[in-house]
Amino acid sequence: MTHAPGVLPEPVASRTVDRSVDRSVDRAVDRAVDGPGYGTLSIASILAETAGRFPERTALHFMGQATTYGDLWEQTRAYAGALAARGIGPGSRVAMIVPNVPDFARVYYATLALGAVVIPVHLLFRSEEIEFVLKDAGADVVVVAAPMLAEAAPAAARAGVPLVTVLVPELTARQLAGQGTVVARLEDEAAAATPIERHVGTNPLAAATILYTSGTTGTPKGAVGSHLAMVEQVHCSLIDSFDLRPDDVVYGGLPFFHSFGQMAVLNMAFRRGASIVLLPKFDPDEALELLVAHGVTVFTAVPTNFAGMVEAARRSAARPPLRYAVSGGAALPVVLLEAFEEAYGAQVHEGYGLTETSPSCTFNVTSEPIRPGTVGRSMWGVDVAVAVAEVEDRVELLPAPSGEAGAPGATSGLGEIVVRGHNLMKGYLGWPDASAAAVVDGWFRTGDLGTVDPDGIVTIVDRKKDMIIRNGYNVYPTEVEAVLARYPGVAMAAVFGVPDEVRGQEVHAAVVPSYGADVDPDAVVAYMKEHVAAYKYPRVVHVSADLPLGPSGKVLKRELTARYAPPAG
Repeated sequence: MTHAPGVLPEPVASRTVDRSVDRSVDRAVDRAVDGPGYGTLSIASILAETAGRFPERTALHFMGQATTYGDLWEQTRAYAGALAARGIGPGSRVAMIVPNVPDFARVYYATLALGAVVIPVHLLFRSEEIEFVLKDAGADVVVVAAPMLAEAAPAAARAGVPLVTVLVPELTARQLAGQGTVVARLEDEAAAATPIERHVGTNPLAAATILYTSGTTGTPKGAVGSHLAMVEQVHCSLIDSFDLRPDDVVYGGLPFFHSFGQMAVLNMAFRRGASIVLLPKFDPDEALELLVAHGVTVFTAVPTNFAGMVEAARRSAARPPLRYAVSGGAALPVVLLEAFEEAYGAQVHEGYGLTETSPSCTFNVTSEPIRPGTVGRSMWGVDVAVAVAEVEDRVELLPAPSGEAGAPGATSGLGEIVVRGHNLMKGYLGWPDASAAAVVDGWFRTGDLGTVDPDGIVTIVDRKKDMIIRNGYNVYPTEVEAVLARYPGVAMAAVFGVPDEVRGQEVHAAVVPSYGADVDPDAVVAYMKEHVAAYKYPRVVHVSADLPLGPSGKVLKRELTARYAPPAG
């Protein structure tokens, strides 16, 4: 049936409803109000549309080779065709164990282009951990890069999940086949497949990713992210937070299997049409060489990377043309921020977020002066507040701060940071009780303690679970670490609690010396005794070559506690 332009059709009889009779029935069948709607949104469009507009722009730099957006999307469509030939489509789940190489982007966007859910797996997971993720996520196939096959292949076999590889040389695959081991290469399947023409139209609230938490509270849980949360995160960041330009060159050393690297580097740079310099494994000296060689203008990293770059600057006079740097994943000590700025002449903008919040909640925006020691103000459309930490069954917000920022008593009281907005996850896969405990009264409970000032500037004090209680006094490790970081010769430091029969917990610290420095533990204890209160300073200092790190670059303090705790009894 057609109608004259500008003339509305007569209402049909089925549209005439006596709403006074039974509103409950009427509303139950009114899909225009209650249904999912017809709108579509896909993270895959971030690559597809940029490739359509700027096909000749360089998307990726890797090992001396540049890949344009046009070529990358063409390769991605071929990968998607190969996955589709394996039965992957809307709602399927594709696990991937791939480092920061061009194949990560190909597999990631190919999966999303099919309307499937992508499950990036931590590269350092051992076979049993990989098996757990594959089973827990219900993976339909797993794509594994050659260096990870030794751990992943047995895991996939035990989980009963088909495995396909990338980066396995063709000659190696033939040799393995001659020995009775058949290796399915995604490159071969893509060459033989029919590339998809365009990405699938996906409901904005459909699941896009399943990202596993590091399991600080027990068994790792898969946080399910939607296309809407992730695309909106990119757009809000580019509009309000980041001064990212099409001619920028972005450092791509943050692991893409983690939310921070995926969003703040991969998706954000591709949405703007900037270039990314890939580095599969962080090495500060190699990173500095790449930054200089490719003229990197934006450096996005975690605090441990910043510490490494400061050390690298002491060994080389070469400097890249950085415009600014971005820090996240863990608290950045002010002394480290200052040292990086002095070494590289680039201001560091710190933000805050979690895997469950896609990930950013707050940021020290690039258009305003930074507030060192804070994580900035909340992003557009994201509410950040402070709640009473001790109340678990509901969210009891503390009064909003009043007065001038910086004035005595101007900030809110110390409490748990809670968040709500478009950036929240859909929930934990298979953990409805954990989801209900995490999102209470519409607010996500972060587990982080902090304050908010009248300007909306958020300061993170510490993790609730990292807080040390010594002789009944609360000790916040981040506060002590900020002082410890100023000790000459200390490159990185972590403060943690160790069980103590008399005091409940004792304050310990682990420090990594700067390049060529010799750190005396007793001297560090004496220094700290002079600079912090008696109940706060670490009684024991351990000098270590490195610190145990989680997937986002956070120091795993539970591992330090286990390492240095006295034997039972």
